[in-house]
Amino acid sequence: MAEQVTIIGNIATDPERSQTQTGVPVVTFRLAAGERRKDPQTGQWSEVHTNWYRVSAYRALADNAAASLRKGERVLVTGRLRLRTWESNGKSGHEAEVDADALGHDLLWGSSSFTRNVPQRQTSPATTAAPDGGGDGTAAEAWTAPATADATPF
Repeated sequence: MAEQVTIIGNIATDPERSQTQTGVPVVTFRLAAGERRKDPQTGQWSEVHTNWYRVSAYRALADNAAASLRKGERVLVTGRLRLRTWESNGKSGHEAEVDADALGHDLLWGSSSFTRNVPQRQTSPATTAAPDGGGDGTAAEAWTAPATADATPF
């Protein structure tokens, strides 16, 4: 069983985009999550320990991560933690891997701009009149509609 975790750290390698054998998009990168402490006597910060994770994202999350994330950026990763044993060239070890469910920039360290993906829908002539009165055959989602004075947020 995999445990759900949230990790904050810096992207340590350029995110690499590839595909599975069935054509599913995948993005992988290494994440360094360090613990820092401030010495009360000197006022200097020092790294106490760094944990390393391999992060994998799939499908639409992979496409958006490839377009948005770069080496050196501070991010939040939420997903399923898996501990794997590996062997290579006579060496063996353990690796912590996170199958990401969500990724995002850590806004404590900078700002970010969000662009929502709009799914492409095929429409037939019979569906050109949308239920909300629009002519594109798609209904506006509630969270994208402008608020009114008497509307409650949720």
